[in-house]
Formats: sequence, C-alpha cells, structure tokens
Amino acid sequence: MNLITPEKTRDAARLVRRGAMFPLDVQLGFVDPPFFDRGLPRHTLIERRPGRTFDDAYDNLFPQASSQWDSLAHVAARPEQFYNGATRAQIRAGERNTIDHWARRGIATRGILLDVSERVSERGGPGESVAVTAADLDEARDRAGVEFEPGDVMLVRTGFLSWYGDQSRESRVRMSRRESTAAPGLERSESMAEYLWNAHVVGVASDTVGLEVWPGEEDPGPFGSLHRILIGLYGLAIGELWQLDELARDCRADGRYDVFLTSAPWNFPGAIGSPPNALALK
Repeated sequence: MNLITPEKTRDAARLVRRGAMFPLDVQLGFVDPPFFDRGLPRHTLIERRPGRTFDDAYDNLFPQASSQWDSLAHVAARPEQFYNGATRAQIRAGERNTIDHWARRGIATRGILLDVSERVSERGGPGESVAVTAADLDEARDRAGVEFEPGDVMLVRTGFLSWYGDQSRESRVRMSRRESTAAPGLERSESMAEYLWNAHVVGVASDTVGLEVWPGEEDPGPFGSLHRILIGLYGLAIGELWQLDELARDCRADGRYDVFLTSAPWNFPGAIGSPPNALALK
C-alpha cells in the first residue's frame, strides 16, 4: 500500500471522465450459506421512538463471508512468521498488520480490470476448479490495452459470482462445504507469483471464493498456497467475492479497462478482514 502515493492517487483520479460509479461490494447475505464454515449476518431493527427513530444492530457478521479485503494479518508466510516479521502476539494485540492500518489512510488508486471469464468457460466453467494462469492474465491485459503501473490494484473477473447467483439453494448448500467447494482462481505456481510481483500491484481482487483456484494442493512447499506468498511474503492486499459484472460490461462497451478505485475498509482496531466498501469510477 506504500506504493499509493499522493501523486498516484491524483493521477488515478484523472481517469474519471463520465462520473459513472460501480459499487463492487455484493449485498451482505448474498453468499448464502457462506463458504468455509462462516456465518450469515443477523440484522435487528430497533425502533427507539415509534414512528420517529430507528437504529439497528448487526450480529454474527463475518467480514470474510462476503466481499472482503484480507489484511496482512490473515495468513502467515510460515508458522509464527507474518508479513514483515510481525509476530502472532503483535497481531493478537492489534499492533501490526491488521486492517485498521489501511483504514486510517484509505485506499484510492488506479484499478485494472482483467476479464478472464471466457478462458474459464472454455476450461469447464465458473463452477469448476479452473486454474487461471499468468499467461491468461497477460492475454487479458493485452486485450484490454493497458500496462501495469506501480500502485495499481488488479481486478480479476472469472464469472464465478454471476454464476453463483443462478444456482439453486441445494447447490449452494452443497458447494458451501469445504470438501465440496470448487471454484476458479489464480494458479498456484511460481510463474503466477512472479507475474504478480513484476506487476508491482498493491492488491489483487477477484469475484471468486478464495482468489486462488479451489481446491488445490495445500502442501508445505512455497507454492502450496498463494495466500502465504502474496500476503505473508509480498505484503499484497487480497480481495475476494467482489462484484465485477457491471463494471466488466461497461469496460467492454467503452473499451476502457482502467478505473479510479476507492476503498474504505473498516477502521476497527485489530480486525483481520473488512468489507472493501469499494467503488470503481470512470
């Protein structure tokens, strides 16, 4: 995130020409049931003074159950070794790597949309475990006519979330179980890690379950988990379950795939994840 300088934000703001806005968070509770044993939020309406004042309360709210940022406290590079030497004790105390460190500054930078949904469909579809390769990303980048610049956020559309919205309740329940989850995502490979490093992006967000392909080999080697590399070693923000369909349609229509991206994570001390509260502006 240190690559988002005031100059970077100023230049990204110049991408706004039409005043078109695209919210990138899905509706809370849209992913139902949530993946990976997370819970649904409970919303209680509180009428303080009948006919005059309403408040509300939220319970059982898992930030990682819907559109989210994963902070640098989410996954360690290896046991007891979080990004930049942060310790488990420091994270539990909220001293380092938690989401509020980003929230206190805010995120406003250039976003690049890479639409790989056609390649995913060719290889089995968004309901299958399809690995998106570095070559796929670069093909989408070339097709979009953009070049990466330091401080960008990469937005990767696989088509998963729009496909998920059309599934039956029975199918959603089945795929929510960890042993039954299958979703497209970034390939767990050295070439993918190298590609993202060389792009100098500050974050990668996708419309799929876990950014990386699922299921995949969760082995102790360096590429058994992209989360360990991207969060634990690189210090990149990871976004999951972002709604990119409307933005993708607009990008196809006007031929512009770079946007002014803003995000205001929760300023909650010690929090690990947060809804992105993200907007793409063109």
